[in-house]
Amino acid sequence: MSPLLAFLVAAALAQPVPQPFPKSGPPAPAPTTTEPASPTAPPPDSGPDQATLGVPVYPGAQFIASYDAGRGQRFYLYGTATSFVTLVGYYRNVLKNRGELVFEAPATHQFDIGRFREQTMAFPPSVTIKDFESAVSKGYPNPRRGVDPEHFPTVIQIVPVVPETR
Repeated sequence: MSPLLAFLVAAALAQPVPQPFPKSGPPAPAPTTTEPASPTAPPPDSGPDQATLGVPVYPGAQFIASYDAGRGQRFYLYGTATSFVTLVGYYRNVLKNRGELVFEAPATHQFDIGRFREQTMAFPPSVTIKDFESAVSKGYPNPRRGVDPEHFPTVIQIVPVVPETR
């Protein structure tokens, strides 16, 4: 299953916070998430750094969670109140890559950041931007209750390049 399809299915099941499809075989480890924040709680986990991801995270984006993608890969979700168009422009500039508009509605744009190796990878290394705000949705629910924003209009999914092991 492509990362985009998993991402879109998760978006469709946004009540409660979407989870990726379970895979056949042994159960995957539970997703890594941060605990709900309270007004006096320390700042939430900012997620992995640029060195781990291989690409920068849009400034101000909030780490939502990471999930086991299988075959030694993970994908990382970040939420932001920044518009879809602004994020696409940012990643076009940073990655020096036009990417591809995968869907017009809901708007979904994907940037490939590495070569997909079907024998060793579950998902192609990529940055996917998804517009979650619509006439029927306030956006992707923030898993940290009681903090702003309650919903993220736009979500960034990053599947880093996995170093080759031989």
